[in-house]
This record gives sequence, structure tokens and C-alpha cells, in this order.
Amino acid sequence: MSKPVMIEVSARHVHICEADLKKLFGENAVLSETKPLSQPGQYACAERVTVVGPKSQLNNVIILGPTRPSTQVELSLTDARNIGVCAPVRESGDVAGSAGCKLVGPCGEIEISEGIIAAKRHIHMTPEDAAELNVSDKEIVQVKAESEGRSVTFGDVVVRVSPSFSLAMHIDTDEANCGALSQGSSGYIVK
Repeated sequence: MSKPVMIEVSARHVHICEADLKKLFGENAVLSETKPLSQPGQYACAERVTVVGPKSQLNNVIILGPTRPSTQVELSLTDARNIGVCAPVRESGDVAGSAGCKLVGPCGEIEISEGIIAAKRHIHMTPEDAAELNVSDKEIVQVKAESEGRSVTFGDVVVRVSPSFSLAMHIDTDEANCGALSQGSSGYIVK
């Protein structure tokens, strides 16, 4: 069996661009880091927004920093259906043609015409990890995760390799629930 890969459960969140941050939180707004995330330079923020769809809304949705070139909303497929939008399963940043929504902050609101996705499950790793696990950047693999009574093998897992990454697999809350997995569970790449 190969080296274990830590599994992290990614709940609904927003990545925001600088211009939208200012519209939602005020002209002098900066993101306030509350907790570092496992990927170097990434962090959870104190700032929260409401995500409004045609059917419903999600309150208190966390923003992850730092700011990005464009605003993007990552939801589980259940979240997307609940607010009445269709979220394509895509890699982060690939938002062209995706659904839009309204974002509401304490100082204003904005409409984004596209940007809602369900993040494609993926594994972050360094080049050294990739060599040890015998995988390459953008390779599609399977990951087996065992749990009490609900073990699951995830297909269509994208390998993402960069010297700035830390080894971790990211899945959303729907995927975690299907395998009875929690933050810090382990999986193994299956070839």
C-alpha cells in the first residue's frame, strides 16, 4: 500500500477579488486571518457573506484568503441545489459559464454573473510527494478511504503538484458524508 494521504473536508466558502472585497466590506477592507489552512499561504478569514440564489440563501459563508484575481463560490452539490443553482464540478478557478449569485456583506452587495462551482476532488502535493507516490501533475487517480461501514473509493481525483503545496486531499462535505469521513481521515492512491 502507498503512503497515506490526509483527507481534508472543505465546507462551502468564497474566494474573493480585491474589488469585490471593498464593495462588500468597505473601501479600506482587508481580509482578517483567523486560522491558517494546510496549504501554505492560505487562511480562513473572519469575514463572512450571505450567498443568495433564486430559491434560498446560505448565511455566514466564510471567505478564504488571500484575495484572488476573480471571485468564486465553492459549494457542495447539495448546497447548490438548495439555493436553486446548478454548480458544475470543476477545478478551482475554472468558472467560465458557471452559475452566478448575489453576495451580501455588511457594507453592500454584488451580483456575480458566474463563479459558483462544486470543486473537483483533488490532491495537493509537492514534486517530492509526486515522485514518491509515482504520480504527475494533472494525472487523474483513485483514492480509497476506509471508514466504519462506509469505505469508499473516489474516482476522478486530480493530482495537483507544486513546490508550494502541502500533501492533502480535498473533498467537499457531500463526499465526506458519503464515506463517513471526517477532517484528518486518510486515503490511499489506487492505480
